[in-house]
Amino acid sequence: MAAYALPALYAVLVWWFSTGLILLLDHRPRATHGVSMAAGTGVLALALWAIGASAGDASAGSAYVAFTAALVVWGWQEMSYYMGFVSGPRTRACPPGAKGFARFRAAAATSLWHEAAIVAGGLAILALTWGQPNLFALWTYLVLWGMNLSARLNLFLGVRNLNAEFLPEHLAYLGSYLRVRAMNPLFPVSVTAAGLATAALVLAALAEGITAHEVAGLSILATLMALATLEHGFLMLPLPSAALWQWSLPKISDRGAVPSRVAAQSDAEGR
Repeated sequence: MAAYALPALYAVLVWWFSTGLILLLDHRPRATHGVSMAAGTGVLALALWAIGASAGDASAGSAYVAFTAALVVWGWQEMSYYMGFVSGPRTRACPPGAKGFARFRAAAATSLWHEAAIVAGGLAILALTWGQPNLFALWTYLVLWGMNLSARLNLFLGVRNLNAEFLPEHLAYLGSYLRVRAMNPLFPVSVTAAGLATAALVLAALAEGITAHEVAGLSILATLMALATLEHGFLMLPLPSAALWQWSLPKISDRGAVPSRVAAQSDAEGR
């Protein structure tokens, strides 16, 4: 049982702490972001080296290294976006009255360069692991990418909980692209697909005859997918998800007020 419990616990703790650390750094004064980004870029270089160095190792430990390093690469993507260094050509609120494709195009322009950076990160990991036995860095990155994209599309289409307190002050305009809605047509598809993927990974981890490397890596991936599914649930369920990272979010009640009002107004205009 420890062969499954330890990787799962590790994934939960690293996911929770790394998310909180990024939120903490994003909400620090703007004057600190340059130093944080420089340090993060140094850690990114180490993570990419670790991915390449562990790619040929099929031990249980290499699965932990691959997962951790891929999470660092993803964390750099999130930091660069939410600190405003790699975002998109549009840095202002949604145009009043924008609907349909015009609204989507405006929203996409807020993160165009960010999406390109995500693709570049994925290609870098693919190149570092090509033809090697340890692909868990690549799979970790793809899970994070896919579930993040799903969450952002759901936020755009409309969810009950916007979690606007996660947005730093300088990105408050992003709230205008979000909607407060009881449900949207994509959400059931997203949760069902994520649930099925989680189940498939659990079954793969429990399969007979697999190596310790595969047990560790698949257990970590299954836990990560379950956490991503849970995060989707937070978008609709009346649960205070921000409380999980209260230590990294200053003045939670005040942070969410302005973005939530803008988003609610955008939803009213879009109907």
